[in-house]
This record gives sequence, structure tokens and C-alpha cells, in this order.
Amino acid sequence: MKADAGAITIRPVTEADLPMLARWLAREHVRQWWGDVDTQIGRLRAKLDGRDSTRPFIFELEGVPAGYVQYSFFDDNKAPAQLAETPWLDLLPKGAVGIDLFIAEAGSLSKGLGSAVVRLMAEMLWQKGHRLILIDPHATNTRAVRAYEKAGFHPVDDLQGRTDNYLIMRFDPALSQQRGS
Repeated sequence: MKADAGAITIRPVTEADLPMLARWLAREHVRQWWGDVDTQIGRLRAKLDGRDSTRPFIFELEGVPAGYVQYSFFDDNKAPAQLAETPWLDLLPKGAVGIDLFIAEAGSLSKGLGSAVVRLMAEMLWQKGHRLILIDPHATNTRAVRAYEKAGFHPVDDLQGRTDNYLIMRFDPALSQQRGS
């Protein structure tokens, strides 16, 4: 079954969502790309407490929680410690906003849900006035790269080969409209 963008809603994460998110983060298809559950829950707590400017959300399909999506401000992630760990962040243009997501159920992968969610989030950010919307999948995560291309993202050519194992992709609303129809 293909995801219907009209059936997808996005709501802010609450403290009550943390046990569910911990279960999702422990699943192999999520842990492979997101890493340690406790580390990620700690980061989510920082977001909820306002110690991190990243905005976390749960996306629901027909009212049922189906995954996690967030957007972050890359300019807020350029502290010396972060740049030491991820130096390519300094290559990103000022004002860039990034999207990250995961789908909770492995059985929901490759069904259009990821494309629909990332397109919806990118369009929401565009409507808020953000014009530089990026996503940075691991270059070997071909499933994610395909999903993001379907959502209207394309590789940023001048960053290819300069961002470790990540492929930086930029949202183009014209591509989103072409591919979303």
C-alpha cells in the first residue's frame, strides 16, 4: 500500500512518547542508521527540554504513530566539539535547515511513506520561509536516497565527496510537485 500524504499528520513529540521512541530506536532497521538507543533518547530529552534547538515530531498515518521526523538548524550545530566530530558541517551554507526521519515498522519501508513524510515536512518548512532545506542520508543508504529523490531532493554537487559518508541533498519544490503528482 502506498502512503497517502493526506492521511499523514505530524505532531510534536512529548515526554509520553519517549518509551515508544525507545522501542522504535531499538529496532534493527532504525538502529543501523541512528545508533545507540540511550544516546538518542538523551538527545530527545535535550530537545524537549529546550537545550537543543532541533524540533522533534511523531508522524502518524491515519492517526496511528508510524515514525519520527525532526528538523534542525545547522547553524546551531557548529560548536567546536561538533565541528571536531563532523567537520563538514562548516561547509553548509548559513541558514540551512536539515530534516531527519525514520519509519517505525520495517514492513512499512519502500512503500512511499518516507517520501511522503519528508516532502510534507519540507513543504511545511518552505511555507515557514526556509529556502535552504537539506537532508543528509548516509551515501550507502540507497533506500533513503531514492525516497528523498522522490520527495523533491537532489544531491548538492559541490559538496559531493566532501562530507564523509553522507550525501547532502537539497529540496527543490518544483521537483517535489513533479514527483508528488
